[in-house]
Amino acid sequence: MLQQLTIKTSNKAALKPVLRSAMEGEKRMIAFGLQKSRLHLVDFEQQFSMSSAEFERRLNSGELEETVMLTDWRMEIEMLRLLEKQYEALQEARID
Repeated sequence: MLQQLTIKTSNKAALKPVLRSAMEGEKRMIAFGLQKSRLHLVDFEQQFSMSSAEFERRLNSGELEETVMLTDWRMEIEMLRLLEKQYEALQEARID
């Protein structure tokens, strides 16, 4: 569902390029975070010889006991999901 955000200004012409630039900069930063997060997940998957999906399934079913290392893995998965949502929101955003 498309939602609208209103920003009021007395100088629309000056603000539009600033907002566009800020959004593009944020997208670049999020893209960098996505890349790092995916690399961290690959490291966990290789270290524990299972996919992140399998890890989550086993953790949620109680098959795995949560340790500090597994908490880090779980948190990295959540970080990836958050960054993906943020990136998608910025990709869909339009400035009129």
